Amino acid sequence: MESLSKNWITESHIDFEYKKYVLLAYLQNVSDNFTEHRLYPFLSDLVDHYRNLKVLKDNKKNLFESFASRAKAVDFEQFKIIYEKLAEDDSLIQEIESIIDYSIPQMEFYLKEGKKVYDFIEEHLRIYSVGIVPLNNESGYLFLKQGTIAETKVYEFQISIFENPAERYRGIHVQYVTTYEKSLMNTFESIKSDLLLYNRNLPNPATYVIETEMLVPFEETFLPMAKRALVKRVAGVA
Repeated sequence: MESLSKNWITESHIDFEYKKYVLLAYLQNVSDNFTEHRLYPFLSDLVDHYRNLKVLKDNKKNLFESFASRAKAVDFEQFKIIYEKLAEDDSLIQEIESIIDYSIPQMEFYLKEGKKVYDFIEEHLRIYSVGIVPLNNESGYLFLKQGTIAETKVYEFQISIFENPAERYRGIHVQYVTTYEKSLMNTFESIKSDLLLYNRNLPNPATYVIETEMLVPFEETFLPMAKRALVKRVAGVA
């Protein structure tokens, strides 16, 4: 099973053995992708499911208020559905609680597995700037290079700040530009110079290189991890 619905616990049959099968099939797929160093969207998806379960478990008094109702009967004369709350069925309550109690430690195990892979790859990432970093370093170019191959992918990036009453956080948008072959003659500095001629709208762009000697899946791992690393660097965290 490649994905798990947000409402997987209350969808279809609410049966412990069935939900256990659904969960373990999903987690096996997640583990297989972690083994191949494919982290996204599998890791973030697993984090979301885990957080949802923790919220449900930690707020049991509101647990069934948020669950969808199931149809009890249909009044064809008035064309309306009479709903019965799941919370009215004690056996369903116990079954759902059993599913949650089983699922949380299972997800914790695979979250640790994913974090080990993430930390290992992160240790092998190197980020540095090309040339002088301007005062506004929240937009510019990102160079991505893996292993010993000369291919360097270039992205234009823009970091935005979002705020709400509770927190302030950064988001990043990247747009693929082109690919260069890095060599002794075609250095990162010369690539940046070429880009300045290519795009006059960015006369003084912040330019960062993120490289690793590892070869990992690009879309599922390297690119999303590079984006996170760049946001941390610009925010002064790393």
